[in-house]
Amino acid sequence: MDMDSILKRAQEFQHQMSKKQEELAGRTVTSSVGGGMVTVVVNGKFEVVSLRIEKEAIDPNDPAMLQDLVVSAVNDAMRKAKEMTQSELARLTGGLGLNLPGMFG
Repeated sequence: MDMDSILKRAQEFQHQMSKKQEELAGRTVTSSVGGGMVTVVVNGKFEVVSLRIEKEAIDPNDPAMLQDLVVSAVNDAMRKAKEMTQSELARLTGGLGLNLPGMFG
C-alpha cells in the first residue's frame, strides 16, 4: 500500500467519523429513576437536553433525596450515551477496539 492510498483511506475514515459525530449529536438516550420521579435525556454529544422532575419528588424537608435522584439519572443517562457512542464507533472501525480520545467523550 503506497502513501497516497494510506492518506486517502485516512481522509475517508475522518470523513466517516465526522458524519457519525453529527448523527450521534441528534440521537438521544433517556434515564428515569425513582419510579419515574426524575427523567433525564442526553444526546450523543453528552449534553443534557431535557430534565423532568415530578412535583412529588420535591420535598423541601429533604433536598438531598432530589439531589441524589438527579445525580443518579444524569450519571445513568451519560453511561447510556457513552455505550451508544462506543457501539457506533465499533461499527465504524469494524470492531477493532480503537479508543480514540476526544472523539466521543
